Amino acid sequence: MKIAVTYENGQVFQHFGHTQQFKLYEVAEKRVISSKIVDTNGSGHGALAGFLREQGVDTLVCGGIGGGAQAALAEAGIRLFGGVQGGADSAIEALLAGTLQFDPDVRCSHHEQHGEGHACSSHDHTCGGHCHG
Repeated sequence: MKIAVTYENGQVFQHFGHTQQFKLYEVAEKRVISSKIVDTNGSGHGALAGFLREQGVDTLVCGGIGGGAQAALAEAGIRLFGGVQGGADSAIEALLAGTLQFDPDVRCSHHEQHGEGHACSSHDHTCGGHCHG
């Protein structure tokens, strides 16, 4: 199993489409056996699903993510755990332990809006303005 986390300064980066780095974790028997940080090299939004697929990723942990990116991930066969906040390593530990707090209905809706009044929300989750990192 290979898990990717949107990554910035040790934290889960809050906007999938703007992430400049992922931390990739190789997992075997519910334990991390290795990890590395990779740059996206300017790829954004939909292109990131292909980037992750090329890296062999089957699971993604992230903060906010739009519907188009979610569809691209689903098409690539990558399982999504969105709406996650906090430390990247802690998120992976929680995921492997089955205790990760995530939002199965996460949406970053700023793509439907114009200007700088971006909003990222779903049901009771809001990204608290961190959507644009």
